[in-house]
Order: sequence, then C-alpha cells, then structure tokens
Amino acid sequence: MKYLFAGGGTGGHIYPAIAIAKEILKNEKDAQILFVGTKKGLENELVPREGFELKTITVQGFKRKLSLDTLKTIYKAMVGLKEANDILKEFKPDVVIGTGGYVGGPVLMMAALKGIPTLIHEQNAFPGLTNKVLSRFVKVVAVSFEESVKYFKNKEKVVVTGNPIRRELLKVTKEEGLKNLGFYSDKPLIVSVGGSRGAEKINFTMVEFLKQKDKNLQVLIITGANQYEKVLEKVKTETINIDETVKIIPYCHNMQDVYAAADIIICRAGAITLAEITAKGVASILIPSPYVANNHQEYNARVLEKAGASYVILEKDLIAEELYKKIKYLLDNPQVLSRMRDNARKISKIDAAEKIYKLIKSIT
Repeated sequence: MKYLFAGGGTGGHIYPAIAIAKEILKNEKDAQILFVGTKKGLENELVPREGFELKTITVQGFKRKLSLDTLKTIYKAMVGLKEANDILKEFKPDVVIGTGGYVGGPVLMMAALKGIPTLIHEQNAFPGLTNKVLSRFVKVVAVSFEESVKYFKNKEKVVVTGNPIRRELLKVTKEEGLKNLGFYSDKPLIVSVGGSRGAEKINFTMVEFLKQKDKNLQVLIITGANQYEKVLEKVKTETINIDETVKIIPYCHNMQDVYAAADIIICRAGAITLAEITAKGVASILIPSPYVANNHQEYNARVLEKAGASYVILEKDLIAEELYKKIKYLLDNPQVLSRMRDNARKISKIDAAEKIYKLIKSIT
C-alpha cells in the first residue's frame, strides 16, 4: 500500500508522522511512504534523516487582516493546491494522513475531494485552525487528549489515540541516561529545556537558580542553539561558578537519555514533549509558551496539572526563588515526587502509534 503524510513546520507536527510511518513499516515491510511538507520547515532536515522521501509544496498561513500579504497568501494557496494535486496524481496514495501545519490544508483537501481515505491527527488539547477546518472533510480525526473532542463539530469522527512517540525513548534506563550524560548516580538531576529555539525566560531563570542550588544537586540546562551564547554570557556576568554538577549545552539529540536521567524536568508544554515525559514517567514543572496560537500550550499543561503529574507556572510568574522552593519541596518529599511520576505514567498512551495504524487500516 501507498501512504502519504502531510505535516510540517515544527517538530511537533513531524515527529508524530515519523512515528506513525515507522509503525506502518513495522507491520508492512513493503509499504511505500511519501512525506509532503513546506520548503522552509524543519521537515527538510528531519524527514530525510529518518530515511523517508520528502516532496514540498508552496503554502503559508493566512493573516487575520486583509493586506497585500493576504493576496500573496491566497495566490500561494492556489499554487499549493495545484502542487498537491500533482503529487497525488503521481504518487496515487491509498490513504493520506495529516499531522498538522499549514501544508495539511491543500493536501488533505485535495485528497478528500478525490475520494482518497483521509485521517488527521491533532497533537494539542486545543486544536489548530487547519485541523478544525479539515475535520469536516476527512474520514477520521485522531486526537491526543480527551479534552480536544469538544472542539470538533463531527464528534462521531473523533477517536482519542494519544500522541505517537519514538519507541527508543522507552528503552534507556536511569543509570544509562546518567552515564551517557556524564552525571553522578547518587545525586538528583534537574533538567531545564526550552525547545530547539530555546526560551530566554526559562534559561535566565535557571542561571539565577544556579546561585541558590545545593551542592548535592545536579543541573542540566539545554539552552537551545539560539540562546546558548547569551546564557554563557549571563553566567559569566553573574560570576557563577560552574563545577562538574552543572552542564550547559545548546542542544541534545539524545532526549531519551535526558528523560531517563531527570528527576524533575522544567520545560515548555508542547504536545510531543508532554507525550514523551508522561510515557517515561518524569515529574515536571511546565512553563507554557505564551507565544503560541490560541495559548494551546497552557491547555496542554493544565491536563497534566489536573492529573497530578505536573506543576504549572506561567512565564509571567516565573522567578528563581519560587522555582527553587518547588524543586526543594519535591526533593524533600519523595512520596510526592513518586506520585507525580505514577500519575504521569497513568495518563500516557504509549500505544498511540498502534492505535492510529489500526484506524488507518479501518478506512482503507
């Protein structure tokens, strides 16, 4: 069978597609898989790295106000529809799967009009505009959170599957993770990560946190590539002594080690990050990004908070003193920390890729 994936822009839309594609290949060795993305999205790096073919089309998001840019966007949308149609005619997929991002609009719309079976996957608790529109035309809507269902009009199409994750994340033990990262096994490890681009407020708060940290506490700050030099400069300006218990790095390609090693993780509330930390049972302090569409990260974070798996601090309220108090409380009360880990595991859906594969087979 032939499977076409449309999704891109950010890792949050690409990683689920890759996880589903790998699940397909696990069950169908001779399956043909094609990814469709945009010319500038992260998919241009991630998809070929995983060994999949990628084609790109012209598309960009609509702005709310009418302007010359809006007219350009409409023109690009028409071009994108033609390019999507050409790809569908050439590849002749048996099913088309959308995982979010603007590219899903023209590809899924054309596929639905042609009568090709279609499925979309929504990663966030608050659905994106593209998926809400597409939900009226596709056969099945897979969602990651129970809380998402109410936002779709055709609820009979909606199935809660969870977010597909990379299976390798589950294979690393705590001891292996600590060893691979170069930390001691007899001291707790606090990790902060703000995503590939970094989060300045989280990074600078963690620098302030280093002034207060106990000698028996280990800290890993993953700054994001764009923030790395800024953070090092702030550490230097603040004359903070960095010893072997503190590591500051720009990026980590082996997040399976990080999730395995961390006692507490401080991070944004992107859907894929939350799927991964819950699958691994990591206690978290979530700082939702206030810069995302429809404030969807706070919706995601509140799901974990409600389940007792996380503390949520809004970025505007984030200060080092309060962060230190929360971390100290958790480390001083291991039963609370253990309960948070258990609660995280309870709400995880590690079989999401399998569920989505079965849904795909049910419509083909």
